[in-house]
Amino acid sequence: MKAKKGDQRRTETKSKNMGSDAFDPVDMTSIPIDMRIGSVVRRKRQQLGLTLAELSAGCGLSSAMLSRIENGQNAASLEVLERISGALGVKLSFLMSEIDKPQGMAQLLKAGEQPEVIRTGSRYGHNYRLLSYQRGANRLFEPFVIHLDRESEEFPRFQHPGTEFIYILEGRMKYKFGDNSYLLEPGDAFTFSGEVLHGPEDVLSEAVNFIAIIFHD
Repeated sequence: MKAKKGDQRRTETKSKNMGSDAFDPVDMTSIPIDMRIGSVVRRKRQQLGLTLAELSAGCGLSSAMLSRIENGQNAASLEVLERISGALGVKLSFLMSEIDKPQGMAQLLKAGEQPEVIRTGSRYGHNYRLLSYQRGANRLFEPFVIHLDRESEEFPRFQHPGTEFIYILEGRMKYKFGDNSYLLEPGDAFTFSGEVLHGPEDVLSEAVNFIAIIFHD
């Protein structure tokens, strides 16, 4: 099987079905204030390793009432919030300052939602499935599940900024990195600089499935 050299990996990914957007920060102001307050109380209680019963004893509220406050089902007065803050060992001003802070970002792409994308290797019969979708130019990383099979007559070579990580799920292949060739088998993990010319050299089984993650600098 021939390896076609000099190709560069496309930086854009054209999807047949991109699924849902993600890694968008949650607009906290869209969440009712009682739920935001309750979420802060619950998070701080859990950080301190306190049970509902322990916190309720400290602030003089029943566990049932405290549970309703944490779940945003009951509005808490300033007096009640002061009692809760004291039991948590923080000032009320600190508790209030935590209300509108972003709580991080998360994304779940179910198996049927992971889009197939077009990359340089697609025209050689390689199949790329995107495992995480980030919008814009400032992407931190790009993770793929890649499928190769013996029907590929040519294998392109890639060069791109950043670091690439490969983990072999199924099959065996020879992988070229610079002037060196590496045998990659199930369970093998291979990390390398993307700036160096690299790419599959030969498929040694009926098919190869592997995870490839490109980390951008």
